[in-house]
Amino acid sequence: MERPRILIVDDDDEVRAQMRWALNSRYDVLLAEDRASALDAFQKDEPGVVTLDLGLPPSPGDTREGFLVLAEILQANPLTKVLVITGQSEKENGLEAIGQGAYDFLAKPVNVEELKVIIDRAIHVQRLDRERRELVEKRTYDAFDDLVGGSPQMQKVFATIEKVAGAEVPVLISGESGTGKELVAHAIHRRSPRSSGPFIAINCGAIPESLLESELFGHEKGAFTGAHVQRQGRVEMAQCGTLFLDEIGELSGPLQVKLLRFLQEHKIERVGGRSLITVDARVLAATNVDLSKAMSEGRFREDLYYRLNVVGVAIPPLREREGDTLLLAKAFLQRQSVKQQKNLVFTPKCLLVMESHGWPGNVRELENRIQRAAIMAENGRITPQDLGLSSSSAEYIGQSLGKAREAVERQMIEAALARNKGNLSRAAVELEISRPSLYELIEKLGITRR
Repeated sequence: MERPRILIVDDDDEVRAQMRWALNSRYDVLLAEDRASALDAFQKDEPGVVTLDLGLPPSPGDTREGFLVLAEILQANPLTKVLVITGQSEKENGLEAIGQGAYDFLAKPVNVEELKVIIDRAIHVQRLDRERRELVEKRTYDAFDDLVGGSPQMQKVFATIEKVAGAEVPVLISGESGTGKELVAHAIHRRSPRSSGPFIAINCGAIPESLLESELFGHEKGAFTGAHVQRQGRVEMAQCGTLFLDEIGELSGPLQVKLLRFLQEHKIERVGGRSLITVDARVLAATNVDLSKAMSEGRFREDLYYRLNVVGVAIPPLREREGDTLLLAKAFLQRQSVKQQKNLVFTPKCLLVMESHGWPGNVRELENRIQRAAIMAENGRITPQDLGLSSSSAEYIGQSLGKAREAVERQMIEAALARNKGNLSRAAVELEISRPSLYELIEKLGITRR
């Protein structure tokens, strides 16, 4: 078996020689005396463990050079385990180094036997981290393309997608805004017998009710003012493919009746038309509202609900997906690195803040913040400030997730209303939700409209 490689970074020739003599029997030991030689050795030989004296030339009396080496090593490979060596009275430097991503710290003079135990443990942890990352990336990226998730909750979603993809039945996808409902619909379509056919999507909450019927079912020439030509609707466009109806809960009563008729008979009439048109299309629908509540209030038909919900897929919010926040963040950052041709990396503190954030906007919020941060970051290092999360988590410590989420939603809605001078339609577009959903949140949260 190949021996583990470790890098000793110290400006003292005698210390380097002693460390090499003590460790050479069980590791391949590399030596460096300053930042330049340390980074050169690291890039060339990729050691899994580094011991780092923070006091390096040209200013061995302070820790600036050492912390720069720590940052650049972790930027090159975040899985590297860095053991920081500090003076007896410099414990605060060791703690600061751990806060910036170091694995552990030891005080001088170093006990070699203790150092060997810590190095062995670091090598073991580094190997497990690498294997876990490779396993998760293989499972998530290869299996479901743009759908990334290693959590048990998302594995259940993936398993359901595999089961329902081949069935010719409607599927109702539920989940909060920003959880990736359209990505799930795409995944079902790609794995279905209809994958070679079209995937036609329409957001039922984004189109005015007066235009939605024509968008869905098409119209004949002269059916209404402005109808200068015959036009197919989205349902017809999905012939031999898949029709995805997003925000299905926003459909008006009359359109619910027409959609129910299509689901029962697979026939439609264009607006202003007199003939029935047969359409062979599978329907996938999505909602971010509680359709059970909508049914009890008479806003959604029970018969349509049961026609659509032959199989249900519930997507968990990001805050309930254990471990997925960082997995998604790194996937999004990798895309931005390629797109912007930059070497981008999260600082250790940024990773901690992302894990503690509640993500009320779910995956969409995470992706948008990372796109912004990739542009704003200096030297390719993404900080909490670049993400706009510098103080967001501290404000809600001690609150339940539900209360914290309500607080964030209230802040975002009040800010959007203020920016748009109280105009609900413009605020809804900015928040990427429908106008009825925004109105419902305003009522629920007790927000005063000015």
